[in-house]
Formats: sequence, C-alpha cells, structure tokens
Amino acid sequence: MNSYLMAAGVLAFIVGLVHSVLGEILIFRGLRSRGIVPTDGGQLLRERHVRILWASWHVVTVLGWCVATILWWLAQDSSLSQSHEFVARAIAAAMLVSAAFVFVGTKGKHPGWAGLLGVAVLVFLGERAR
Repeated sequence: MNSYLMAAGVLAFIVGLVHSVLGEILIFRGLRSRGIVPTDGGQLLRERHVRILWASWHVVTVLGWCVATILWWLAQDSSLSQSHEFVARAIAAAMLVSAAFVFVGTKGKHPGWAGLLGVAVLVFLGERAR
C-alpha cells in the first residue's frame, strides 16, 4: 500500500468536504431565501446565475471526491503500472494548477490552495516512493 497516495486521497476528500460545508455556511446561506437551491443574488446576480454558481460549487466537491476515490484505489497497489502513473501524474498536475489558480485568484488569502498543493505534493511523493 502506498501511504502517500492514501494520504493524498484522504486530504482530497477533506478538502472537498470543507469546500462544500463552508461554502454553504459562508456564501450560500445568505443567498437562500427558500428551498435548498439559493436564488437571491441581490442587485448583482440574477437567479439563474446564483443557481449555476451553487451547482458548480458542489460539482467541484463531487469531482474532488472522485479524485480522492481514484487516489485511494491507486494507493492499494504499491507497484504502479504505466497507466496508473499517468493517472497519478494527471491528478498531481491538475491539483497543482488548481492550487495556483486559487492562490493567484485570492492573493493567497483563501486556504484552499494549501490543501490542493498538499494533494499534489503527496501524489508526487507517492509516485516517487513506488
């Protein structure tokens, strides 16, 4: 078992969970007037824009959980095949670029970049440790 990839999977899951929970508490609770889907964008956003922002927000979490599941699966076999290496490298690259976007976009003030970077580093280490 590859403990780096396992840790990367766990971290990816936690980042997704925190992303959805804090998004609901800090952002969408104030935009929700009724029901589960927020609709109140004030004077700035139309209802359809708020709805797609909410859906997109949670799609990111679901995709993060998919990545976490793939990393968990990859961690089960310590001898990664060439195709498994490709998947691991693609995940590491995606997490690294995502971390850079969050860091640049928020001027480093949003902590999500650190979690995404942590996943990228753990995947890189896991690939090197095999």
